[in-house]
Amino acid sequence: MQSWIAAIESALKGNLPLVIGYVLLALVALQALLMVYARFRRLAAERRARELSHRRLELMVQTAMIQHQEAEQSKLVWNGYRKFTVAQKVCECEDVFSFYLKPHDGKPLPPFKPGQYLTFSLSLPGQSKPLVRCYSLSDCARTDHYRVTIKRALPPPDAPDGKPGLVSSYFCDAVKQGDILDVKAPGGHFYLDLDKERPVVLISGGVGVTPMVSMLNAIVASGSKREVWFFFGARNRADHILKEYMEKMAAQHDNVRLHVCYSRPGPDDVLGRDYQHAGRVTVDLMKQLLPSNNYDYFLCGPGAFMKSITDDLAAWGVPDANVFFEAFGPATVKKAAPKAPTHEVPTAKIDVTFSRSGKTVPWRSEITSLLDLADESGVSIEAGCRAGNCGSCLVAIKSGGVEYVTTAGATPEDGSCLVCICKPKGNLVLDA
Repeated sequence: MQSWIAAIESALKGNLPLVIGYVLLALVALQALLMVYARFRRLAAERRARELSHRRLELMVQTAMIQHQEAEQSKLVWNGYRKFTVAQKVCECEDVFSFYLKPHDGKPLPPFKPGQYLTFSLSLPGQSKPLVRCYSLSDCARTDHYRVTIKRALPPPDAPDGKPGLVSSYFCDAVKQGDILDVKAPGGHFYLDLDKERPVVLISGGVGVTPMVSMLNAIVASGSKREVWFFFGARNRADHILKEYMEKMAAQHDNVRLHVCYSRPGPDDVLGRDYQHAGRVTVDLMKQLLPSNNYDYFLCGPGAFMKSITDDLAAWGVPDANVFFEAFGPATVKKAAPKAPTHEVPTAKIDVTFSRSGKTVPWRSEITSLLDLADESGVSIEAGCRAGNCGSCLVAIKSGGVEYVTTAGATPEDGSCLVCICKPKGNLVLDA
């Protein structure tokens, strides 16, 4: 061992300058590498800082543009009623017409969310006051016109001798191109969120297809490849609203799957050409076709139709949070009520006073809403959608309180109530 050490010492003595040189060169090389590494890290940090600053700037610009766009759009929204000219009236099928409405002042229109509706105030012959009605927009947002598609409301099957809908008949029979109508800005809380990419199932019966068409148009116009299942129910081809449009959308877009159901096909209706399924739209059909139940479901149609669908979706395990529906008129979708107690519980007598009309009437548990009580009692209260969406039936409460039977789409003012969807908690005095 000592001999090896002696040999190394001897070698170093003879080559010490060379060894020192190598060591110095190694130190210089190491310092150079450290300097390069430090410079690389500094440049990388500076690049990341520039990229972050650039992203922040882009976000600021994007936010500013969105805020500017929203500010400009908010300027287009109007309060109250605005004059619109019927630019075009198109017959879609039997007793169904589309109305293309352009602002009479020629100014641009604010956008709306697909699924929302317009509120109309109409002065009909023989009526002492204007009638208010809501109709869903049947197209995606345009800057120069709106479109609504209206079906004549026929008497219910259990009352075939009744009269058809007053306002819908007026639209179908009397409103013509060139007429001027009073219209409120688009509203409603039933709409499709275009910022999402979650697949959707659009379910409709009859004229309930109109907001679904608006949603489908909006998805297609945005260029989204969002998966869309479109279920539509009609009696037959004569009642098939926007038939050519539906078939065109399904043919041109791979993400759109159309399933039309005819409950009573006509002799000339061809399965596979005019419709895909005989019978009604049902959740059982969806179970056969959909890969799973993991979708957002949008529904619009007759009350009984929607109640059947919503009940069956719940039984299939679809969460309530994934089911959205629009209801116009007194037939709204309600969740199953809790079971009644096994014994009768006496309730105190409740009186409802309509102070302007000078009428006090007893409340009965079988009445659906205060608006129904007013109608029954000959008290005139303006009402549009009759589903708590348009806000037309807002009435001030002079004393007492109310409870809502369903969630209001329009927000009532403090001290007031939407009489179409509420009941009295106790004795109640309304300014009506």
